Amino acid sequence: MIAKRRAVAASLGKLFATRSVRKIYWAGVKGVPKPAQGKIDIALIKAAGPDGDRVRVAEADEEEAQRAVTHYSVIDKAPPVMAWMSLKPSTGRQHQLRAHMAHIGHPILGDDKYGGHEDLPAAIPNRLHLHARRIVFPHPRGGTVDVTAPLPAHMRETWALFGFDPGRYDEGPASEDRK
Repeated sequence: MIAKRRAVAASLGKLFATRSVRKIYWAGVKGVPKPAQGKIDIALIKAAGPDGDRVRVAEADEEEAQRAVTHYSVIDKAPPVMAWMSLKPSTGRQHQLRAHMAHIGHPILGDDKYGGHEDLPAAIPNRLHLHARRIVFPHPRGGTVDVTAPLPAHMRETWALFGFDPGRYDEGPASEDRK
């Protein structure tokens, strides 16, 4: 998001800091997570590497570790190849969704930093299958901002390959309780 005025930017920053912004991501992941719904509450720590910045699961005694929480749900599945996921981060750490899904053994398709690019079927585009689907937040001057973005072409191609219909699934109204 971009704010034209400093005061609006400060207000929006407070919304993110107080977790008043509802963010929903869609992802295609390797395999099908079990259980089909859950919460990943794993601290992460930045780890620079030869291929650029990454994060990793933190050890219990690492001071710079930051708590990271992601709620996930399987929307549809094509076992054993992949699942279409709804991911709702409660925190906003760098690469949080990517690292969390890899940690539970289901990296995001096409993710070259966290193992999702390995052994992809040839028909699946080797691009990151992570999409910021929806963001909902109270506008600083009143009302609610609710923005939904269409699925990118490479993900539409993968969804079509497995018969997933992105038009049939809606995350519900903005007033729905956060999970």
